[in-house]
Amino acid sequence: MGIVNISKLDISYESTKIVKQLDLVIDDGEFLVLLGPSGCGKSTLLNAIGGLIDTSGGSIHFDGKDVTWADPKDRGIGMVFQSYALYPTMSVEKNMSFGLRIAGVDKATIDKKVAWAAKLLQLEPLLKRKPSALSGGQRQRVAIGRALVRDADIYLFDEPLSNLDAKLRAELRLEIKKLHKTLKSTMIYVTHDQIEALTLADRIAVMKDGIIQQLDTPHNVYNKPQNLFVATFLGSPAMNCIKGHLSVNADKVLFKSADLNIDVSGYPFVEQPVDGAAVTLGVRPEHLIAELNEDASENVIQGVVELVEPMGSDTLVWTKFTEQHTLSHRVTSEDQLSVGDSFKVKVEATKCSIFDTQSTQRL
Repeated sequence: MGIVNISKLDISYESTKIVKQLDLVIDDGEFLVLLGPSGCGKSTLLNAIGGLIDTSGGSIHFDGKDVTWADPKDRGIGMVFQSYALYPTMSVEKNMSFGLRIAGVDKATIDKKVAWAAKLLQLEPLLKRKPSALSGGQRQRVAIGRALVRDADIYLFDEPLSNLDAKLRAELRLEIKKLHKTLKSTMIYVTHDQIEALTLADRIAVMKDGIIQQLDTPHNVYNKPQNLFVATFLGSPAMNCIKGHLSVNADKVLFKSADLNIDVSGYPFVEQPVDGAAVTLGVRPEHLIAELNEDASENVIQGVVELVEPMGSDTLVWTKFTEQHTLSHRVTSEDQLSVGDSFKVKVEATKCSIFDTQSTQRL
């Protein structure tokens, strides 16, 4: 079992609170990603779960057992760090087995566990090599293997791929995902990379200033962000945010801003929309669809192309729709657009997000 229950957790450095009254339950076998910008408290939280730093208040339980003040070695966890932390004078095999040897595990058991982890991570041909003879990706696999041989119920990953190039990151992402499927262990993974979060997680906890802003599936965090911070943190480029107000007339609800009028009657408001309410409309680039029908008018806006950025499989376009509004949207790589072209898009209003401008919370 690998259930983690964190209750009212506070972590402070001197007079600064890094993590604030945090509650979090992680299910057995779940892959949870802690996502947020630098300084948001995600690594601090992970280190507290691992017992590497002291807490200022609250509790941490593993499977019902209070481990708030337990030593890391007594928590039954495996940790993988950003820096690999391999001993340069030891072989791959010795690095992987080091913790077991220190713990006094017998040689036969050590050999069996190292062989199992090496096979799982495709490290068998490298067992006699020193870290200096390995690539970055191979070194990180050794670091993962060192954690795996502990046969833990809970594994902690602190930005393990951040030192790798894009190609290696993609390869190791896939390996970690396969690893989780094979082991079915609880994994808690820290990253500031939204691609890692969206591709690996069962659930994502988005953090800011030591507080979880949203805890949900990747799909919901991306498509139904609970506030403007989450909405703009996920997505590349970021969600287009347009300030305006609602105009409510019977069953028809319009979003109005400068010369923009968008029918949002089909939007799933949590509460009854209020006429005149100050709101921010959030539109992801992929929800501004090229409109080729000259006669179409509902939620169709026209502007002038200001910037074209070819991205390979598609093209990112920045179009000025009003004096106040230049928005990003995507077109296919076959669409030959140039700066100065007139262009129409249809706003997929039901896929947008609407936030209260003052509270920044989703409506």
